[in-house]
Amino acid sequence: GPPFTHQQTPRKMVYYGQTSCEQDTERYLDVVKYVFSSYKKEVPLVVNTMGWVKGEGLLLLIDIIRLLSPSHIVQMDVYDWKAMAPLTPEYVHLTPGLYTKGKQQAKCKQMGTSEVENWKPSEGEGDASVPEYKLLYVHPEFPRAGVAGEARVHSGILRDMSILGYLGQLQSPDIGVVLPLHSLVPYQVPFSAVALRVIHTDVAPTNIMYAVNASWVGLCRIPDEIRCQTDGPVLLTQTPVCDCLGFGIVRGVEMEKKLYHILTPVPPENLRLVNCLLLGNIAIPNCVLVGQQGVEGEIPYVTADYNYSI
Repeated sequence: GPPFTHQQTPRKMVYYGQTSCEQDTERYLDVVKYVFSSYKKEVPLVVNTMGWVKGEGLLLLIDIIRLLSPSHIVQMDVYDWKAMAPLTPEYVHLTPGLYTKGKQQAKCKQMGTSEVENWKPSEGEGDASVPEYKLLYVHPEFPRAGVAGEARVHSGILRDMSILGYLGQLQSPDIGVVLPLHSLVPYQVPFSAVALRVIHTDVAPTNIMYAVNASWVGLCRIPDEIRCQTDGPVLLTQTPVCDCLGFGIVRGVEMEKKLYHILTPVPPENLRLVNCLLLGNIAIPNCVLVGQQGVEGEIPYVTADYNYSI
């Protein structure tokens, strides 16, 4: 069935915090390296690459192939679209990626035919480092196969379904009443216990609590100890590449007592390890905010009075 129906806790997870890696391809590769480094090769690994295969996306894919050195590559072509070359080992060997260099082909001057016949590659220029993998090339024979149309809309809906499925773990396993989120008891987390970082944009420290309140956060673990100089929130200056143990919603921020109120299905023994909250460009699905039962009057952070001219 679709992924949101049978979610499992990953063995290794990093919260990237964006739905596309275009804004920060360098961090994306760092994340891939970090996750891949914990692969122990005791079971086969299937890498589901993304569908961005034009321009920089193709160069990034070449970087990833070099990084992961797979045994097989399955390339599914698109019917009547010939823009992408078959990813043969030779092609990957010679083509530069976004961050990795390709094997330089000998720079040829214009030579006469007799000179070309005598030309042989010098010693040591053998293709020893050509990647060794088998390319399985699938070419569909029916129109519109693999054409990217509503993919973006669909992925947004599926992402919302995944978040809802994840939040479903907060509900009692008994079939019956679904409790609204505001009636569930949140964890209280002192400001000094976790570091904060907004991944996808710069937020002024004075506005950070507005950004964090009512937001979806990755519950992460950084290796450094949290040292709190002041009684305010601990802010990181760079986005760490670190383990993500699960997700939560910051249900409220209590400025007087300096506490975050966080709803999460992550079990308490894992929560003890969390010392960092990462906030990305992933929003809580609208239906969670708009469709809560038993809310009277205005809903915080939701408005219908919106001036479209500004």
